[in-house]
Amino acid sequence: MDETTPLGSIHVSPQAIASIAYHAALQSYGVVGLTSKSLMEGLAHVLVKDPTKGVEVQYDGQSIMIDLYVIIEYGTRIKSVATSVSNTVRFQVEKALGMPIHEVNVHVRGLRITDYD
Repeated sequence: MDETTPLGSIHVSPQAIASIAYHAALQSYGVVGLTSKSLMEGLAHVLVKDPTKGVEVQYDGQSIMIDLYVIIEYGTRIKSVATSVSNTVRFQVEKALGMPIHEVNVHVRGLRITDYD
């Protein structure tokens, strides 16, 4: 994302946007974690410890689209958790950037049972 002001220009990288979205998703109720889109990407993220694992950001010059790949807690209502994640990420990213997000897509990649013992 680029913006020019009277004082200069501002450039926000997709990685910065992905980092904001990643932290917002992890704070959402029912989300256990994020995972990569594919197994090969997952192995690459594990090797480099990428803090934006499970988040893809696309910017076409006018609109921002975010895809999240989440693992949610078994027993929670999947649709409710996905909607909550989408709303939380949209709010946090719009608040940080000061511009609207075109779409936030939540892909549920798995369910996990948390052991509280």
